[in-house]
Amino acid sequence: MGRITRDFAVTRVTVEPDGSFSTDTRADSVAGEEPLEVQVNGTTLTTTMRTPGHDVELVHGFLHGEGLITSKQDVVEARYCSGTDSQGRNTYNLLEVALARGVRPPGPEFVRATVTTSACGVCGSTSIEQIMGKRAHPIEPVELDPRVVVSLPEKLRTAQKAFRRTGGIHAAGAFTLEGEPVVIREDIGRHNAADKVIGSLLLDDRLPAKDLILVMSSRASFELVQKAVMAGFPALVAVSAASSLAVDLAREAGMALTGFARGERFNLYSGALRPST
Repeated sequence: MGRITRDFAVTRVTVEPDGSFSTDTRADSVAGEEPLEVQVNGTTLTTTMRTPGHDVELVHGFLHGEGLITSKQDVVEARYCSGTDSQGRNTYNLLEVALARGVRPPGPEFVRATVTTSACGVCGSTSIEQIMGKRAHPIEPVELDPRVVVSLPEKLRTAQKAFRRTGGIHAAGAFTLEGEPVVIREDIGRHNAADKVIGSLLLDDRLPAKDLILVMSSRASFELVQKAVMAGFPALVAVSAASSLAVDLAREAGMALTGFARGERFNLYSGALRPST
């Protein structure tokens, strides 16, 4: 299987105030990125660029976010292709999924002919009405404890082992309403990190995530709020900004949404706070 991080010889350049500079060559770690082709019932559904690891969770979370499955029982098997590359090695970059009998296979509208980059999320569902119509878990609104919200980014960062090595990888985490971590995953793509968390919860029969908070090390974009809404999260906490469509979707779904959760402050875009005691 591919590696989460890779080491390269890197030349570090330091520029002095007078314009002179010095160099220092040393080994440095960078985030791993490899393609993962997803086949469902023998048909290629998509190819996404991801950090290797927890691929089965990623695919379950992706299929759930697309509305193609609602439980782990909807998938009979998820396995890596048994084929090898030109050098006889299994690249672990093709995952074959077989849906259970009675589960509707994805139609042509779901098939993505192009590679999904690590900066791109769900692009097939573009309207709030579509998301609200196909979600399986209506959200039960909660009141957020501000003290918990401000503690979550640091708790997520503490668990980011790959980020500490590379400085270039996102994380997603599911936390209880009291701020205790349940599952944390890393990936070069923020949407992949979210899919891995949601896939893990699905495989553990913990969806809908009605008593959990999804925490992201990134901005809160529309595709991330979509994934959270589909999984039944009542709240999403992001360390960076929220987009306008993300706010619209969160408000329509009744989900609490915060952004710029840094230090002792955050912005509340949607939802309610627990009264101060």
